[in-house]
Amino acid sequence: MRQQQIAPGITRYQFGSNEEWLHNRRGIGGSDASAVLGLNPYKTNEELWLEKTGALMPEDISDKPYVKYGHNAEPLLRKLFALDYPEYRVGYYENNLIRNEKYPWAHASLDGELVDQEGRRGILEIKTTNILQSMQQEKWKDQIPDNYYIQVLHYLLITEYDFAVLKAQLKSEWSGEIRLTTRHYFIERADVAEDIAILKEAEEKFWRSIQIRERPGLILPEI
Repeated sequence: MRQQQIAPGITRYQFGSNEEWLHNRRGIGGSDASAVLGLNPYKTNEELWLEKTGALMPEDISDKPYVKYGHNAEPLLRKLFALDYPEYRVGYYENNLIRNEKYPWAHASLDGELVDQEGRRGILEIKTTNILQSMQQEKWKDQIPDNYYIQVLHYLLITEYDFAVLKAQLKSEWSGEIRLTTRHYFIERADVAEDIAILKEAEEKFWRSIQIRERPGLILPEI
């Protein structure tokens, strides 16, 4: 394992294998954050609490076709971003995990790290998704779906970076023809500072409920 201090109190760990990386992902990660707020379409806050307390085994989705597709597409999309936006330096650390001493319950694993022309540091988050219904298309229209937006907030909280870019590849199929749409969403930390603070408070409260084994009330998403 390698470790590098990227700022006072913030350390990047780079593990030698995917298995070692998985073993060290204790706490709340980026994909967990939306469930804490009850805004994850695939997992409730109660289910997340059961997983973190060891009462429920998380579902292994690593063999799902859409997960494999996203994993294989990620390095290609990262290279495309670097080609399309040469004003950013794009970096990537295999099997990376970032922890911040201020938030010992949390960790971040980034799809890419950016440096802009002013020397500011940023996050690159890459998403691939299949659009099966027009409703799914609407969720990406001029905005990021809630669960992915909260994931980006979580990463900004842990890294304390200045900005984030989410690169989304939307895949759909019509009459046997595959259509790909790429969208980029640029987020300045200063513009979402209040949302980051709300997420921090919610995560801290959730982690405390895990430590004292006090099951949280179910949060149902608004309809």
